[in-house]
This record gives sequence, C-alpha cells and structure tokens, in this order.
Amino acid sequence: MKKTKTTPDVAKSKKREEKDERKIIDKESKILLGHLGISADCEVFLNDEGAQVILETLDSGIVIGYHGENLEALQLILSLAVSKKIGRFVRISVDIGDYKKNRSDFLQNLTLQTKEKVLQENQEFFIPNLKSWERRIVHMFLQNDEEVISESVGEGRERTLVIKPRTKQGE
Repeated sequence: MKKTKTTPDVAKSKKREEKDERKIIDKESKILLGHLGISADCEVFLNDEGAQVILETLDSGIVIGYHGENLEALQLILSLAVSKKIGRFVRISVDIGDYKKNRSDFLQNLTLQTKEKVLQENQEFFIPNLKSWERRIVHMFLQNDEEVISESVGEGRERTLVIKPRTKQGE
C-alpha cells in the first residue's frame, strides 16, 4: 500500500524546500560577492515574488554603482546562478543600505505628484530613465488606481513609463 503525504507532511516538505532555497541563495550571494572581492553579510527572505537579499557591507557604493547599475547587474547574475542550482527561475531583489527602499519611497512620491499633474492637465506624462524594477514599482503602485493608468513604451534603454488618465474628462 502506497503512503500518501498528509497536509502536515506537505507543510514540512515546503518549509524544508524554503530553508534549502535560502541556503542556496545565501551561498551563491557570498560566492558571487567573493569573486568581486567584496565582503558582506547577507540576509535572505523568501516572498511571493521570489527572494530578497539584504546586504551589509562597507563597499555599498561599489555594489550599488552609478544609478544602481551594479546592483541591477548583481541581481540578474545572482538570479541566474540561483535558478541554475534550483532548477527554476527565481526573481531576486538585492538591497543594500536601504537603497531600494529609499528609491521606492521616492518613486511613490514622484508617482503621486505625476498623477496630480495628469489629472489637473488631463494629459499623459512620461517618466524616462527608470530601470525595469523601478517601472514595476510604479505599475504595482497604480495597478488598482481608478483615475490613472501606467504603461511602459519603447524598447531597451529607451523604455519609458507613461502615466495617463483612465478616461478623458468631458467624453
């Protein structure tokens, strides 16, 4: 007679998998940073979107880079390395010195200001030069908004975020 897993067994198995994933992400983070000659403490959290890695290092400026370009590259390489080990893609967000949290707060304020302009002038406004994760923050912030919508237009580095009224007033 074949034994099937009960609900508590499935829950234990899932917790074990999550613990293993955290270990893999932590290990790969340290290996990658080691190759770059950067000493850092890592903290890994799993969430619905993937994983978040919080770094503490004296080399935060080097890790973040110009306008966060090094941080974005580090996330991509780390996501690919971890995905190869785990066998499925895992979106990894890396934060250091609250850089992303502060940037997220700034983007939310910018979004609210832009929304006001859009509604006052009844026209779309463009927010250029945002990284993909920054555009995503704005899209998620506005996803349930009843007055405006956001979309990304363009290709590659020329991709721009547009915020526009949901419906034109007077129509």
